[in-house]
Amino acid sequence: YCLSGHPTLPCNVLKFKSTTIMLDCGLDTTSVLNFLPLPLVHSPRLSKLPGWVSKDGTINLEKELKECAGRVFVDSQPEFCLPERELLDLSTIDVILISNYHCMMALPYITEHTGFTGTVYATEPTLQIGRLLMEELVNFMERVPKAQSATCWKNKEMQRMLPGPLKDAVDVWTWKRCYSMQEVNSALSKVQLVGYSQKVELFGAVQISPLSSGYSLGSSNWIIQSHHEKVSYVSGSSLLTTHPQPMDQSSLKNSDVLILTGLTQMPTANPDGMLGEFCSNLAMTIRAGGNVLVPCYSSGVIYDLLECLYQFIESANLGTTPFYFISPVANSSLEFSQIFAEWLCHNKQSKVYLPEPPFPHAELIQTNKLKHYPSIHGDFSSEFRQPCVVFTGHPSLRFGDVVHFMELWGKSSLNTIIFTEPDFSYLDALAPYQPLAMKCVYCPIDTRLNFHQVSKLLKEVQPLHVVCPEQYTQPPVTQSHRSDLMLELQPPPMPYRRCSVLNLPFRRRYERVYILPELANSLVPSEIKPGISLATVSAVLHSKDNKHTLQSVPKPPPVPPSKKRKRVIEEPPVMLAPKPLLSGAVPLEAFLATLQKHGITEVKVEETADGHILHLQAEDTLIQLEEDGTHIVCDNNEPLRTKLRDLVLRFLQKL
Repeated sequence: YCLSGHPTLPCNVLKFKSTTIMLDCGLDTTSVLNFLPLPLVHSPRLSKLPGWVSKDGTINLEKELKECAGRVFVDSQPEFCLPERELLDLSTIDVILISNYHCMMALPYITEHTGFTGTVYATEPTLQIGRLLMEELVNFMERVPKAQSATCWKNKEMQRMLPGPLKDAVDVWTWKRCYSMQEVNSALSKVQLVGYSQKVELFGAVQISPLSSGYSLGSSNWIIQSHHEKVSYVSGSSLLTTHPQPMDQSSLKNSDVLILTGLTQMPTANPDGMLGEFCSNLAMTIRAGGNVLVPCYSSGVIYDLLECLYQFIESANLGTTPFYFISPVANSSLEFSQIFAEWLCHNKQSKVYLPEPPFPHAELIQTNKLKHYPSIHGDFSSEFRQPCVVFTGHPSLRFGDVVHFMELWGKSSLNTIIFTEPDFSYLDALAPYQPLAMKCVYCPIDTRLNFHQVSKLLKEVQPLHVVCPEQYTQPPVTQSHRSDLMLELQPPPMPYRRCSVLNLPFRRRYERVYILPELANSLVPSEIKPGISLATVSAVLHSKDNKHTLQSVPKPPPVPPSKKRKRVIEEPPVMLAPKPLLSGAVPLEAFLATLQKHGITEVKVEETADGHILHLQAEDTLIQLEEDGTHIVCDNNEPLRTKLRDLVLRFLQKL
């Protein structure tokens, strides 16, 4: 079941061998681009924006919609597009598997308001950094409370009349405001930590196991397998050498089904090239006396940006330029990255034993080149000096400290904003700030797998079937001629979209059954062909927690002699000795000769698709000889039937 239409922020549910497993619960934050930014300090510009009235003046939503540079925005607390909640009953979900901290942001909506009673599995860095990102989001929203909540524009009739992107926004009625810290804590209390390659049994039916996916600290792909089937879930993986542990590819082999999602959002941009461009644009702006604003998440790519800058600062003579990292969770994020040693790539792990901090940002902080603050209020405002570089959130430019810097620096063409996060279209992000004088540079850094890498990976691991979002089965709309920017596989992948339900091509043929030692002991194999022995088993099948066991048949207890007539019901069921199994074939010529010996001479033989029919004309009897059975049809002549049966049995082996 696909509950999210965003391939990089997935939410799918897999029903497999009587378990219901949710794979990720990504929160589609692109919906916030339809809202006005939340300024930390009162913004005269935003408060003076005109309300929107339709051209013919029939619709007046001045209170809810504001117009800026030809685009219309909702003036209300930003809302998120949640995973679909009506497609299946979410209270039936047994477990939720999280692949990385960007794909768990909808967790509180799922665990707190649907009757969910299961367990969430994630690695430790995913849980801790995911907690930071949620905390930061809640903080951004609660710092700037909005008095009113706009709802009229969501009316279907109204929405149809609205301009631009608002008219085409999907499922606006299901959009929700941000959760509270209390809900975050309650949701995360349901998380159980797992390590790479650790095997966890679910109800005895399936076993799940996370594998390193190489994309971010603690990011995982998941293997879900039973004794005879295997599903791999590959989401947000990277083969590039960055700070996390490298991707484990070999464990994905022999999958019946591979669910593939979270590929790069920038298939044409090379991350190394983008890093180079990032550094050179930053240096150019600083040399010209301008400031650089980098809207980013508080964890992830920022570690690589800081590392890249660390090597670049000295060579570019930026030694005196201050770098500021502003986020409610800045301090925790920088510290966490240093303590998750076992989740880092090998050369960073080895530094921990030196002892050296694995990331160079520790040194930037010690030498006062990088300073971090929880927000623009307090210490920051007194220590702030320009020109500088500021890393802050949120990448959508709708909330967080970045809104203040946009208002502060947007009017000067000396300043530059550099977009590195690929999640939002930078033109849409900038729309409510237009007209804008500051320079904009777009260097999206997305280290996730591209189509070329995926094709190579799938050739190596060779799953029988691939399931993926429909976006991956056709080239991007903007580059419809690029057939290399899509998945071309044999057999073709099974595509899904939001709200689709796919039947996976599993042929579940086998189940594992255990046999008790005393029962095994009583078996007597008999050889039926050289090297092949068979034994028949009569047993009671006992099934519990998806484990099946063959146990000995209990012997009926002896009935004590009793004067009173017992009620019939109480007698134990009589265990009949099982009939012997027959094997072999009845050869036609030899059988006819035997019949003749026993005085049956008038036999008409008819060939059928499955064998032969013998018509004994004097006795008015039919014998059907087939590969897997022999039927004797005679009317009310029991002695004849028994005689024929015994003749047939002469040719067969008994087990």
